[in-house]
Amino acid sequence: MTNAYKIAILEGDAIGPEIMAQAVRVFDVVSAHRDVAFELIHSPFGANAYFSHGKAFPEETKTVCDTADAILKGPVGLSHAESSKIPVEEQAERGAILPLRARYNTFANFRPIVLSPEMIHFSPLKPEIIPEGIDILLIRELVGGLYFGDKERGVNGSGLRFVKETLEYDEQQVRQVLEVAFQQAAKRKHKLHNIHKSNVLMSSVFWNEILEEVRVGYPDVEVVHLLVDAAATALCLNPAQFDVMVMENMFGDILSDQAGGVLGSLGLMPSACIGPEKAYYEPSHGSAPDIAGRNIANPYSMIGSVAMMLEMSFNMSAESDAVWQAMKSVFESGHSTADLATSGEHINQVSTTEFGDLVMQQLDKLLR
Repeated sequence: MTNAYKIAILEGDAIGPEIMAQAVRVFDVVSAHRDVAFELIHSPFGANAYFSHGKAFPEETKTVCDTADAILKGPVGLSHAESSKIPVEEQAERGAILPLRARYNTFANFRPIVLSPEMIHFSPLKPEIIPEGIDILLIRELVGGLYFGDKERGVNGSGLRFVKETLEYDEQQVRQVLEVAFQQAAKRKHKLHNIHKSNVLMSSVFWNEILEEVRVGYPDVEVVHLLVDAAATALCLNPAQFDVMVMENMFGDILSDQAGGVLGSLGLMPSACIGPEKAYYEPSHGSAPDIAGRNIANPYSMIGSVAMMLEMSFNMSAESDAVWQAMKSVFESGHSTADLATSGEHINQVSTTEFGDLVMQQLDKLLR
């Protein structure tokens, strides 16, 4: 009996449709070689959705996402000038991304930070720092903390303008993401770096208290505590010390972007946002409106997000591995798009579409 999956496709803004067009080709190749069918339903989401539908996350898109088995989301957002035409509450991050996360309680964000030894030329780090490449899994709490806390602006009793934002977690929010992190560490190298700021923030003290309760169930996992500022330094000086990292929402946002810099580009970092009943998958990078329409954006993170979906939502690990191997082989054969190629390297620059062509050719061979 053929397995059939319904996938909500949210192309997003700027380069979103360009890289999404390459990513969805994976479904065709996989279904050609396996007894599986994918129904792709394209729906508006993000800044352009506001201009066309009056909402960044329209009701019709919510209905599609509610009934989908998984969601594939492209990057959202437009230039500052275009975004300024949108009411603050409907701008892509507040009006689309945060409501998507809240709607499906996608509390665990998986961000693989990976460079094979053959791809370390992409990194700005010296080769002697990462001779074996990089292989880190960053787990970020995604639906709590400052980003979701109460927000207030006004004028105080002294006549001064003020802003107040609340960082709030309850023990269940912390516990559930820590359970995920320990589970991943137990599957990998049995080492978990807990990133916090307990020397200043009471929220980190609370986080660490919950961690001590959770770790009892994982006696074979070594826990290394590291302050977030020290972790930022360590990512640059010795990223090989990390395997699985776990942290609260804002720390994860900042350090995962820094990790993209260590890789050489956020274009090399897909991600999965996992909830108890549904997940969505997306590149970690922005929508890059400055290069939109030029067919030069690398679709690696978008295609990699499909690979993560195949494994994590559809239990198709072998097919997921084949997607990763196909992309790796294209890079290792000397091909890259202009946004990733750096001067002085012997790289054959290809377009977004041509990169997709090469990946699909390799994937087709691997799945035969």
